[in-house]
Order: sequence, then structure tokens, then C-alpha cells
Amino acid sequence: MTALPPDHTQAILETTKQVGAVLKALGCPFALVGGVAAYAHGIPVRLQHDTDFAVRREDADAVTHALRENGIRIVEPPEDWLVKARSGGEEIDLIFSLAGKPVTTELLERAQTLPVDSVHMPVLAPTDLLVSRLMAFSEHHCDFGTLLPVARGLRERVDWARVRQETEGAPMAEAFLYLLELLHVLPTHGPAEPGHP
Repeated sequence: MTALPPDHTQAILETTKQVGAVLKALGCPFALVGGVAAYAHGIPVRLQHDTDFAVRREDADAVTHALRENGIRIVEPPEDWLVKARSGGEEIDLIFSLAGKPVTTELLERAQTLPVDSVHMPVLAPTDLLVSRLMAFSEHHCDFGTLLPVARGLRERVDWARVRQETEGAPMAEAFLYLLELLHVLPTHGPAEPGHP
């Protein structure tokens, strides 16, 4: 059995606050995504890997320049869908595409401003967070175990009808939603009403 990576929660939160402060000062729209976004929404997840930010592709050059100016090392230059960076030993992903769809102004405008420790920053809205995580599932990466506590914790804040609509036809996403029905996280007949479990 492979041991879990060490819990980097506090180190990742410090890096998140550092990057968030740079992006806020820059003025480009952004939103925290991934596991740290779930943490910001109050889900007690262990942070082990990195911190993820959604930014628009057209802002990539300005963002990477600002990060470099603030002592954050760019590991890989802008690609089609992300930039990788490092600070204090922690990895940072600046993502232009979530689950194959470009990060848009509209997506970022739906973000909610939440505290990450002591720094307030935009965090991907619960419905968008679930959709992005579900659409990233594939036959090669399909860890329902990490997403289940997120779905449980956010269930009253998610527009499940929109989740079903936007994930329709994606086998792994539909399987996960069926699992939520079996676990009584979602009702078993018909789509859930927005804002209700």
C-alpha cells in the first residue's frame, strides 16, 4: 500500500496567500480552484500537492511577470492550458482551462470572495467547483474518494440541476452522481432543486 504524501496544509495555505495577494494587486480576474478552494469553502480536506488558480489565457503574460517580480519561480512557461510555478517548496498551478473548457470572465465573475486564513480572495463557486472536478475524471484518473467529502459538504450550496446538465454524457461524472443518489446525498428521482440537497 502506497503511503499518502505528507500533509502540507499550512505550507500550501501560506503559498496560496502569497500568490493571491500578488494576483489581487495585479488586478487581473482570478479564482482559487481545486483542493484549496474546497478548503476555503469549509471542507476539512488535507492539502498534499499544490495550490491551483484559474486565470484567463490572455492574462498569462501579466500574471507570470507579476509572480516573477514577487520572487515566485516560474517552472514552466505558459502552455496551452497552464503555467507551473514554485514558492517556498510548494507547487503552484495557474490554469487557463478547466476540464477542457477555457477559463472565462463569466466563470470568474461567479466566484465567491472567501478568507483563506487571513487573506480574502475569489474562490470558484461550489457548482463550478463540482463541475470542474467531475469533468476532470477519466478512466485513468477517477478518485471518487477525494471528491465525496467535498460533494457532501457543499451539497446545500450546489445547483445540482446545472451539475447534471453540464456533465451529461460524461460516464465518470454520471457514475459519481449515481453514487451520491445511492448514499442519499442527492434524491434518487429527478434532478435536485438548485440550492437543496
